[in-house]
Amino acid sequence: MRLNKFISETGVCSRREADAWIAAGRVKVNGATAGLGTQVAEGDEVRVDGRVVGEKRKAVYIALNKPVGITCTTERHVDGNIIDFVGHPERVFPIGRLDKDSDGLILLTNNGDIVNGILRAENHHEKEYVVTVDRPITDEFVAGMTGGVRILGTRTRPCKIMPVGRNVFRIVLTQGLNRQIRRMCEVFGYEVRRLQRVRIMNVQLGHLKLGHWRNLTDAELKGLLPGRDAPRSKAPTQAARPRRPAPQPAAVKTGRRRTAGKGRR
Repeated sequence: MRLNKFISETGVCSRREADAWIAAGRVKVNGATAGLGTQVAEGDEVRVDGRVVGEKRKAVYIALNKPVGITCTTERHVDGNIIDFVGHPERVFPIGRLDKDSDGLILLTNNGDIVNGILRAENHHEKEYVVTVDRPITDEFVAGMTGGVRILGTRTRPCKIMPVGRNVFRIVLTQGLNRQIRRMCEVFGYEVRRLQRVRIMNVQLGHLKLGHWRNLTDAELKGLLPGRDAPRSKAPTQAARPRRPAPQPAAVKTGRRRTAGKGRR
């Protein structure tokens, strides 16, 4: 097995981070400084900064219903970071991002080997959102959003728009530009009041309570990682409670912890 793949599958970092560590001379195999492309076999001793990298860990894949105010970063010094909020016993990290001002579904894992495949733009993986705006939706707005909108120096891909209320619509995207939906709405003079992600590929938010997480099911993993062996650390369980409450803006009421709440802008 390639060294970078071995390191990433232990859960200590992503494959890209492992490459950087190897290039910097921080990794040794059986006492010798490793290079990019180094292969490891069963019984080889791998050390990073002098510390032995243990056996490969069981892969963890979880779905979180992220509240407003939580930041999708692994930097622990950031107040309200998603890692401390989840409080998972394994070292997990988010697959992609969900804006601090948005709520809903985000996936986390300790398997750095699969992240790029899920996020790669050319794979056109679907993500679905429910969006509330500040005024009634028009046919012109729907048509304009569906056909693609020029933002950030490019035109967005055509997308699916489904009005579900006077000021509410569902949108299915196959790309993830920075604050894409908010910027698209601004082009037509709309302001987003709430943005909730409800689906990533075949994984649905469903009835998962705000601020809670759960393990992905076998069926979800088969759709998310086709053709891959994706063992989990444990069987799916009831939604777990985060270890500490999320910081929320003064105007936001979520009713976290004991009762499920609703994030809003």
